[in-house]
Amino acid sequence: MSKAKILVIDDEKNILFTVRQTLEADGYEVSTATTGEAGLRMAAEANFDLVLLDLKLPGIDGVEVLRQLEQRPRRSQVIVISAYGTVTNAVEVMKLGALDFIEKPFAPRELREAVLKVLSRPEPGTDPGNDYNGWIALSKRCAAQGQLGNAIAHARHATGLEPDRPEAFNLLGAYSEMQGKAIEAQKYYRAALELNPGYLPSQANLNRLVMKTKGPLLLGQE
Repeated sequence: MSKAKILVIDDEKNILFTVRQTLEADGYEVSTATTGEAGLRMAAEANFDLVLLDLKLPGIDGVEVLRQLEQRPRRSQVIVISAYGTVTNAVEVMKLGALDFIEKPFAPRELREAVLKVLSRPEPGTDPGNDYNGWIALSKRCAAQGQLGNAIAHARHATGLEPDRPEAFNLLGAYSEMQGKAIEAQKYYRAALELNPGYLPSQANLNRLVMKTKGPLLLGQE
């Protein structure tokens, strides 16, 4: 999907420059806005495949921009980019429809991977068959569209396909956090770490949850 149209809403000009330079080199069509109001106007005037959205903006903040974007008939996929990566922010924006959450500062490679991952995810209603990664991706997509029940079901289906892999258990832990079930989330994170003690998303999620520290809610890579 090299010709996908991407809107970047961020008030930091150096971030806009970096994102534009990185993504245009990969063939994407990139438009930028420095305020939430401007971004919403642009999103109303054109269809964007993906919106990269900062949380802290002058005027309307990123959470309100996301809320308004998700109420529109033609919903763009959204990745939140923010230096304010607390788990509260991550959970809130995931519930509102964001597909991913990238903390600043980020490397160009990290940005490219996140964009490609989101644009390549299957639509809800498709059947990945026996593809474990496909079920993980579909689960994340359903969660981002508010279909948490389907997201949980798809993650559980993935555990049945490959029960010795940690990614689905980490997702189930994240979904438990979204539901406010901290004890259940810890069990899933520990299950993931029993399968792979070096799995970093579950390490970070469990440590944050147990120590009650700030940090992003990590869904992991497909």
